[in-house]
Amino acid sequence: MAQICHGPLLTAAIGGLAGRRVTAYPALELDMQAAGGTFQDAETVVDGIPGSACAWPDHSSWMREFLTVLRAKSPVT
Repeated sequence: MAQICHGPLLTAAIGGLAGRRVTAYPALELDMQAAGGTFQDAETVVDGIPGSACAWPDHSSWMREFLTVLRAKSPVT
């Protein structure tokens, strides 16, 4: 799962942030905390399978981490 900007609000809505580290658009810090997540002010945060990024300027960092997780979980054989 990869989420960026306001995307973690969807994960929060289904209770998927409890106990997870996450980043999102900075104005959502309190929303992420209210959903039980630990907000980190970073370009990209990966906590297990969920990967998150703050906003579009972080696309390169976010995509690099997303591909790393994808390769680990679904290796090409």
